[in-house]
Formats: sequence, structure tokens, C-alpha cells
Amino acid sequence: MKTPHLTLPSYYIGLMSGTSLDGIDAALVAIAPDSPPRLIATHVLAMPHALHNLLLTLCHAERVSFAELAEAESAFCKLQADAVKALLTQEGVTAEQVHAIGSHGQTIEHAPSGHHGGPAYTLQLDNPSLLAELTGCTVVADFRRRDLAAGGQAAPLAPAFHQALFGRQNGEQLVLNLGGFANLTWLPSDTNISVMGFDTGPANVLLDAWFAKHHNGRFDLDGAWAAGGQVDQALLSRLLNEPFFHQPPPRSTGRERFHLAWLEKQLTGHEMPNDVQATLAELTAISVAQGVQQLPLSHNDITLMACGGGANNTYLMARLAAQLPNAIFKSPADIGWPEDWIEAGAFAWLAHQRLHNQPGNLPSVTGASGQRVLGGIYAH
Repeated sequence: MKTPHLTLPSYYIGLMSGTSLDGIDAALVAIAPDSPPRLIATHVLAMPHALHNLLLTLCHAERVSFAELAEAESAFCKLQADAVKALLTQEGVTAEQVHAIGSHGQTIEHAPSGHHGGPAYTLQLDNPSLLAELTGCTVVADFRRRDLAAGGQAAPLAPAFHQALFGRQNGEQLVLNLGGFANLTWLPSDTNISVMGFDTGPANVLLDAWFAKHHNGRFDLDGAWAAGGQVDQALLSRLLNEPFFHQPPPRSTGRERFHLAWLEKQLTGHEMPNDVQATLAELTAISVAQGVQQLPLSHNDITLMACGGGANNTYLMARLAAQLPNAIFKSPADIGWPEDWIEAGAFAWLAHQRLHNQPGNLPSVTGASGQRVLGGIYAH
């Protein structure tokens, strides 16, 4: 009797550094045919203070030099390579066993509608050629611009991975990513209905910036500082007047729209700092709830899977629960994917899609004219 042929899973590494600029997330993912991706191992490498400041400066600079870009890109790439090497050493996996690294790069600016009447663009700082040399692995990178070329927003890209990971189950299933920005994915159980997804607005980006302005640290642990404040309703109303919150999907955003200077323009100067922090958390909760209201849900009872760094913010999650009283909150950790690792996993999966010449975008999410194979291959 013949032994049945077993298809072994392939190893991929996903690298993600989000708009929070807190470090490199490296995820080792196993992908096998007809099975959801499996998270095998993870490693975090914190962003050095000097690189954090340089990247933050580039994100908001009116003018930059090629030398500054090259310095930041080289340092960022070497940090990514260090994260990959540490992950491989930690797991006893060789570079030859990794089919590819999926590198998102560091977003410097995202302008899918152009800037002052100019062409649409999205810029991720990355050097996949150097990353391939430093790691000995094939690298897939530059995922966003093909979707942009096809008329899409180039973001969010994670909803296609959410569909592959969570599938379509009975009921209204939502996936909420609370990174620097918040984005929402709707996975309808009816396969005749397209998946939807879009950015709802800022999440950690303003919370972190305001906290760092007043404290010696990068983020408000558990939302403790915000919890000690009171929501300023007048400030909240001014913030919610931002036109982005009223745009229909597809939509995406970034630091070029929501940043510390944008917030400070809305302040009278008489607000208590921790009241502002509480108001920013409420802004995220309300804008997410408004996003849910834009979805063609068949009923009000929904299951919401929260992921990203903001899912660890106790105060923010409490405010979300208050704004979405009919939602049942679940953790992706229940299926082996801790909250912090969905985004890095998405780019491992996107690398797999590219090597197998399969599409990585969802036109119903990004607004692109069709499905596209995303990313360029930098073979080792």
C-alpha cells in the first residue's frame, strides 16, 4: 500500500514596523495548502531611540535630503536583518528553510489621493536588496504600489489575510486592528457578499504622541493616564469635525493627516493634559463605532476580534465596549494568533501569495480596479 503524500508547510517571515515606530515585529509563519496560516514563533526588536526620532522627523518633514533618507533606510534595513537573524537563531531555523521574507517597510507618507493636486503616492522606506544580502533569504517587498497603480488606496492590505486566517463564519464577524491607526474588516458569512475594510481613523498615533509630550515614555501603559482624565466634549466635537471621519469607504489615512500639530490646533490651551488623553481614546472608540455603522450588517449582534497594540490598552478597550454594546469581543489568541502578531503575519502571507502568483489585495476594500499580485521579488 502506498503511503499518502504529505505536503509539508512552507516557512515565511513577516516583518512589520507600523506607524507607532516602536520596533520591528518578526513573525515566523507556516503556510500549507488548504489550511489557515500558523504562527510558529515571534521576535520583537525595539526601535533605537535615534532611529525612532529620525523616522519621525522624516514623516513630518517639509523637505528631506537623499542623505537623510539613505541613513534612515540603511539603519532600518539592518534592524530588520537583526530581527530576522535573532528569530532564526531562537528557533534553530536556517535561512535556506525560509521561502521568503515579506517586508512591509516603514511608511513615511501615504497620500492615495495625491497632495495639492499631484499624483497619488505611498512611500515605504525599505531596502529589500540589502535585506536579502544581510539575511540570505529571498525578500518580497513594495506591496502597496501595485494596488495604487490599479486605482486603489493601497491600504488596508490586511483584510485579505484576515479572510485567509479567520474565514467566513456564521454571524457578523469583524476584525479591528488598533495600530498607529485603526482599520476595520468585515467578513460576512454570505460568500456572495464582498469583504469590506477601511481605516476608521487614529488609534495609537495620537495617544502615543500626546503621552510622549508630557511623560518620559512612548505610550500610556494600559491607558492608565487616560483613565484618570475626563472626556472633553467640546474638544471631541471639534476633532470629529475632521472631514475624513465622514468620507465613505474605500478610505485610508496616515500621519500626514493625523499628527500632534493637527491635535494642537484644536486645543484652546486650557485643557488638562490627561483630559486630552481621555478625549483621544474616546475619539478612537467613536470613530470605530461610526465605521461599524457604515457596514451593511444584517443584524446588530457582532463578534469583534481586536488586534494590534491598542488591544492591550485596557481603558481604550473599555471605551470601545461602551460604544459597541452589542459586540462580543474575542481574542485572536484563541486560535493561536496573539493580538500583536496579525499585521506581521499578514506580510508573511502576502510574500507567499507573491511567490505563488496569487492576488494579495481585495478590490472591495481598496477600491482597485481588480485583484492584483502584489510586491516585487528580490531573490537571494
